[in-house]
Amino acid sequence: MFKKDITPGPKTKVKSSAQRGIRQKVLDQYPQLEPYIDDIMPKKEQLDLVKLPDRIALYALSAVPLFFQHMDDPLLPHLTLIHRYPHCFTRLRIDRGAIRFVLSGASLMVPGLTSAGGRLPGNADDTEGRYGGKDGGDGGELDAGEVVVIEAEGKENACFVGVLKMGTGEMKRVRKGQALEGGHYLGDGLWQLNLA
Repeated sequence: MFKKDITPGPKTKVKSSAQRGIRQKVLDQYPQLEPYIDDIMPKKEQLDLVKLPDRIALYALSAVPLFFQHMDDPLLPHLTLIHRYPHCFTRLRIDRGAIRFVLSGASLMVPGLTSAGGRLPGNADDTEGRYGGKDGGDGGELDAGEVVVIEAEGKENACFVGVLKMGTGEMKRVRKGQALEGGHYLGDGLWQLNLA
């Protein structure tokens, strides 16, 4: 989605009523952020809306990107926010071989998640319940259309956020195909965007 450099459009202030609505939408979509929502989106601070190409809206606070949204699609967290609160998002893991493809903007394919280094919900060696599951990892299968954060085998921080194109149960069965629809990855145009 953001393979090329992005030229941001004008920055506009979000009205307080709209800001409350966005805050509630964030809490509805990511309930595990509730203890941190006052740090992420303080009520007294001004939220900015930056229009990006292809009808994408980026919400930022003091030049710190928080969430982005394509038209009426779900709000997706920016990787800077994910790196601050990684345990608040549904996570999956790709194997080492998929890292270079994801960081070059290629589609994330199912084999990167189903191979030995990948992790989907319910993996036997995921004893902490870290990967998958609704609301932060209860081991339940995920459905197509859900927002997930992708971590990489052997790496500390998440490298990708996107929307599942197929459910994790189906991924385990077919073991091929495209796993996620375009999102935001480390080093893309959204990552490099300067809002200052």
